[in-house]
Amino acid sequence: MAVNLQKGQKVDLRKSDGSNLKRAIVGLGWDMALQGHSIDCDASAFACKGGKLLNSDDIVYFGHLQHRSGGIVHTGDNLTGEGEGDDEQIIVNFDKLPSDYDKIIFVVNIYNSSQRGQNFGMIQNAFIRIVDAETKTELCKYNLTENYDGMTAMIFGEIYLRNGQWKFNAIGQGTKDSSISELAARFR
Repeated sequence: MAVNLQKGQKVDLRKSDGSNLKRAIVGLGWDMALQGHSIDCDASAFACKGGKLLNSDDIVYFGHLQHRSGGIVHTGDNLTGEGEGDDEQIIVNFDKLPSDYDKIIFVVNIYNSSQRGQNFGMIQNAFIRIVDAETKTELCKYNLTENYDGMTAMIFGEIYLRNGQWKFNAIGQGTKDSSISELAARFR
């Protein structure tokens, strides 16, 4: 049974039988608060070494869909957020990720937010969830419920390695960053 997380809550990423998770689907979703309008949100993953983003090649997003190791794969860009379930997915294959990577940060920014006059206050039902890719079982879900008026980007959560075990931390921190590059600079 999936765990519904609160902001700042951390959980182990293990299969239901207690074994280590081999592959995870990180699903990110959002809906428009106002009918008839669409917001182009872009999910990205930052692969970090020593907790830091050291190289722009370690950013996986709509313009760079796969990490060079094959350990992180973005399944494609959703331009509107329409539809049920995950709007964008990023798949993490822990076995392919080189051992010097110890953290993956998941962020979402609104594409051209300032030109379009859009912010996360115009979005509802935003979430991040972790699914066991082999069994399709949802392990945990974090629904972002705070007021994010004026925020144009979001640090949804992170998967990190601690004592040989992958864990997930629900962050839910809004920012006023206007691009993936600005978000990435926070973690360099």
